[in-house]
Amino acid sequence: MRQRRPGAARENLAGWLFVAPVVVILTLFMLAPILMAMWVSLTDWNGQGSPFRASVPFVGFDNYTRLFTEEGLARQDFMTSVRNNIYYVAIVVPAQTVLALGLALVVNNRLLRGRTFFRAAFFFPSVTSSVAISVVFLFVFANSGTLNGLLSLFGIDGPQWFADSRGVLHLLLGGVGLVDPDAPPEALTSGGPFGLSWWEWLSGPSVAMMTIIVLVVWTTSGTFMLMFLAALQDIPVTLEEAAMLDGAGRRGVFRHVTLPLLKPTLFLVLTLGLIATWQVFDQVYVMSQGNPAKTTLTPAFLSYREAFRGFEYGTGTAISFVLFFIIVVLTLLQRWVMRDRRS
Repeated sequence: MRQRRPGAARENLAGWLFVAPVVVILTLFMLAPILMAMWVSLTDWNGQGSPFRASVPFVGFDNYTRLFTEEGLARQDFMTSVRNNIYYVAIVVPAQTVLALGLALVVNNRLLRGRTFFRAAFFFPSVTSSVAISVVFLFVFANSGTLNGLLSLFGIDGPQWFADSRGVLHLLLGGVGLVDPDAPPEALTSGGPFGLSWWEWLSGPSVAMMTIIVLVVWTTSGTFMLMFLAALQDIPVTLEEAAMLDGAGRRGVFRHVTLPLLKPTLFLVLTLGLIATWQVFDQVYVMSQGNPAKTTLTPAFLSYREAFRGFEYGTGTAISFVLFFIIVVLTLLQRWVMRDRRS
């Protein structure tokens, strides 16, 4: 029988005493609110008094089923927000990843003069308040703003960026004459999953959402650039030089040497980008409030609106837990796709 080392109990007690403050803080300010929110999602609490009172109606999973199976405004709004967020994620995550990697390759070039300046310039938007930048973009993309003023110099009549609810995919298909955006095919408008027609699902992000996408890609790429830059500087120069001596060109070195060594960082950037894009809130709150025609509505903003404006705290917290489940599933799927298949 294994004997205890003398003094082991005292060391264990000392260890627990050291971690006790962190455990208490995490329990009070993280675990307890999560459990409370989980309970609220199963009730019809209106925000008055304690949600644990006996008079608060317990509705079970009705708040969840209302989002997926019951006909009504709740399901329509939720599915609209999910559709908007899917397009948002599908554009922002690849765009910010490619842009961040490109910027990292540029500022990592030893022949580039003023590398410190360019690193600071590219990173500056990431440390600026998202609310402040959103307000600036409101002026830039206003109907009589800077961008439309520049377009008018070339004889182009710019759109009403934050008032245009048309989907860019519909506009592109209409531009090449495949469909008429004002008279879509009946087969695409007669039915569809979760209360939205196929025409609505296949609309693409609206013009208003595209302005938010441009803002987010610009402001987030600097942070991910630093991650890629740190990883690039960890790659031994001798390894790249050896590949060049073996006859690999710049593209070959990048494809067969640099990218494989950047895989852990790439996974980190994609994971952080995926989580952040499904939680987008600040820009929507400041720039559009979900308008026009709910084309910039996202699950995070919808959760806030239902809980703190509509006083439907059960529905609002149910949306937040569904959003959490979506993020976890997509993160695990991404990890499975990017796993090392040699092991």
